[in-house]
Amino acid sequence: MERKTFYITTPIYYPSGKLHIGHSYTTVAADAMARYKRLQGYDVMFLTGTDEHGQKIQRVAAENGVTPKEYVDKIVDGIKKLWSLMKITNDKFIRTTDQEHVEAVQKIFKALYDKGDIYKSEYEGWYCTPCESFWTETQLVDGKCPDCGRAVEKTREESYFFRLSKYQDRLIRLFEENTEFIQPSSRRNEMLNNFLRPGLEDLCVSRTSFNWGVPVTFDEKHVVYVWIDALSNYITALGYLSDNDENFRKYWPADVHLVGKEIVRFHTIIWPAMLMALDLPLPKQVFGHGWLVLEGGKMSKSKGNVVDPVVLIEKYGLDAIRYFLLREVPFGADGVFSNEALINRINSDLANDLGNLVSRTTAMISKYFGGVIPGTRESGEFDQELISVLSSTKKRTEEYLDKLQFSAALTEIWKSVSRTNKYIDETMPWSLAKKEENKARLAGVLYNLAESIRIISILIQPFMPETPFKIWSQLAIAEEDRTWESAGQWGVYKQSAPVTPGEIIFPRIDLEKELEALAEMEKKQKVTQASSESAGREAKPAADKTGQPEGVALIGIEDFAKVELKVAKVLSCEKVEKSDKLLKLKLQCGNEERQVVSGIAQYYTPEEMVGKVLILVSNLKPAKLRGIESQGMILAASDKESGKLALVTVDGDIPTGSRVS
Repeated sequence: MERKTFYITTPIYYPSGKLHIGHSYTTVAADAMARYKRLQGYDVMFLTGTDEHGQKIQRVAAENGVTPKEYVDKIVDGIKKLWSLMKITNDKFIRTTDQEHVEAVQKIFKALYDKGDIYKSEYEGWYCTPCESFWTETQLVDGKCPDCGRAVEKTREESYFFRLSKYQDRLIRLFEENTEFIQPSSRRNEMLNNFLRPGLEDLCVSRTSFNWGVPVTFDEKHVVYVWIDALSNYITALGYLSDNDENFRKYWPADVHLVGKEIVRFHTIIWPAMLMALDLPLPKQVFGHGWLVLEGGKMSKSKGNVVDPVVLIEKYGLDAIRYFLLREVPFGADGVFSNEALINRINSDLANDLGNLVSRTTAMISKYFGGVIPGTRESGEFDQELISVLSSTKKRTEEYLDKLQFSAALTEIWKSVSRTNKYIDETMPWSLAKKEENKARLAGVLYNLAESIRIISILIQPFMPETPFKIWSQLAIAEEDRTWESAGQWGVYKQSAPVTPGEIIFPRIDLEKELEALAEMEKKQKVTQASSESAGREAKPAADKTGQPEGVALIGIEDFAKVELKVAKVLSCEKVEKSDKLLKLKLQCGNEERQVVSGIAQYYTPEEMVGKVLILVSNLKPAKLRGIESQGMILAASDKESGKLALVTVDGDIPTGSRVS
């Protein structure tokens, strides 16, 4: 019999820079669902990827002196490495620059054009480059983009349009007749009341003002605009309109698109309308989850609020981070991330509850029975309630997972963890061990603990890929005893080897000391970021409610004292190859020479730099810019409004290497 299939997708990520922990939220949730379905025996296709075209990418790449493809290649490599670190089990990673995707999008565009659902006209209105969105005058908020609050540009250009308005009535019927199509239901009401019922306008689907995109085959001054390009990935990744569409026939329609709430409109209105126009089945469900926002709304607002997922995984372990993301907030609602909440969750749920349960159980089996529970066991008080709770946990967990309620599913599993810990306190194995006549009862208690942990270890697999193996190793749980199906059965545990207590799975963390360490780490990150910006990277600080740029704060003399400023003289200077911004300088600083790369080529020529006496930040950690090591940073003042920049120079005959204070 052919296995049932399950197709789950995340939105393809826009490669705009370094990912923070919030970006991992959707992907970890999709991975948990994919793992769960595989454990149930489904043939799973899990898709993620990157959306790499558009005006924003082209502009940023030009500012960095690289091609758009070079720019996105570097970022995509980082995304793939992060997903690997987080043990994301995607079956395919699609890039919208993949040739097979480009060709399929061109065929889709032409098919819609031939059908009359795409036509040429002219667009005039307001455009937000960061959001890749067009807005009418009435949709703007205080003259700015209603989504991100940034400035918009007046745009007028020839464009192709998709007849979105043609599908308005069909979309309304879809929403009214299939109440499960959008989840949570609040998103459905929002789409109906705010977009569909007021009336849909046709959609601009091509641009001529930039060329970083999929060319329209029959009108090559146009490139396909973001939505037909990006949204089509869900079917082009399966081989739609290719020479091999086996996966498309096998997995489409998708079982669920997991998306953030900010892009629900595109996935529940534009995407279904495109599929209707192509005469293709619609996805079974679009789930628009809430945002995992940072405490205070911005990274710098919270004490020690480090949000780099790589750093967090290195400090606390992968499973702790995945557990927190899926446990802390009901999926669908907005939640808040803070390091304090993360550490508290690790200490309470993972260290105190699960980790302590495994440690106590393995230690007692080893101490009282040399690692092997005797076959002669007695039942007693409290056993039946424990068995009843643990035997039914799988069913309750599945009910929540089938509804993508990850937090509720973990809550059910942790009820079993708590009940098992309570069982230890009720039966008091340490007291039973004092009398020989209680050994059979003691064996029964320890068997029940081991069996409970076996069930729990199986059920946490979708969420925590590493911890189950650690538990199985310590309790010597055989491979045949850890199938998903066996998690609903009691009495399966049998030992293939002696129990061997191992390292504590989740050590407790000293909250105050850890927050102090994280706060110090955040300070260092800001210093590093500031130095990178001074070396020519674009910096656009947000403003808080006081108007103060984000990241600007008062410091004490002890902080200032950490920065070592020295007098340095420019010995030689040359342009960095293939860069319009960077100069490479050789500096004399006392008895040593330093190489510094600085983003000042638009303001100074190499010839006029030679002989200048400057201020060098000499204790800055070396960094590589365009593959060239920069051993410090030179100081400069800049005025963003006028676009002027001037180097900070030394007035007077001061020896190089002298400290500035």
